[in-house]
Amino acid sequence: MQKRALVRHPGPRLADGLVTHVPRTPVDGGLALRQWQGYVDALRAEGWETVEVPPADDCPDAVFVEDTVVVYGDLAVVSRPGADERRPETAGTEETLAALGYRIARIEAPGTLDGGDVLKHDGTVWVGLGGRTDEAGLAQLAALLAPLGAQVVGVPVTRVLHLKSGVTALPDGTVVGFEPLVDDPAVWPAFLAVPEAEGSHVVLLDRATVLMSTSAPATRHVLEERGLRVVAVDLTEFEKLEGCVTCLSVRLRG
Repeated sequence: MQKRALVRHPGPRLADGLVTHVPRTPVDGGLALRQWQGYVDALRAEGWETVEVPPADDCPDAVFVEDTVVVYGDLAVVSRPGADERRPETAGTEETLAALGYRIARIEAPGTLDGGDVLKHDGTVWVGLGGRTDEAGLAQLAALLAPLGAQVVGVPVTRVLHLKSGVTALPDGTVVGFEPLVDDPAVWPAFLAVPEAEGSHVVLLDRATVLMSTSAPATRHVLEERGLRVVAVDLTEFEKLEGCVTCLSVRLRG
């Protein structure tokens, strides 16, 4: 299976990125750049080809490229971010995915949808509602994915920025999250509470390996006890901006 990941270089205004559920703290731009490179290097070391989306240096949050698109099969649904200032970020992602041969669709006004609000596993697509994504955006996504057999389910998100700021899924479909930040754990048939907020975020590298933050050592131990291999990267500067391992790339499997 070919494994590609879209990434986008941090821009010069990264420290001005939006924050909604955490206090603003200073971001070290030089350290952030080194951490981003470490993240990219980790993906490559695990057999992923990285494809750089053109920079959007006027957009502080552009490094969080996951928010610009939802990819399902051969369809790329270009998002319409809930924060107006992030909307220029999508053009470069659309251009890149079109060049890779993906069919393109778009979320249209008045709907809003951020890619970070979309969690996919085994034909089910959960969409976080209450923050950057609204009911109109969810309805458009559901209509676009229905021909591909996806079941789209809306879930509440009020305690974190995006759905995937609160939960992600392990390779077996178990959803992991830090319970105080999850609106309704009962939404998922299998939910595993983890001991750290940063432990809620995993990227599936293969069927037995996940990428996560070094900020969650206790959760790493929990996952390793479940038989998973863990690759950990340092992302402290992005965590100050409500970022995590998921939102720094768009994983393409084909």
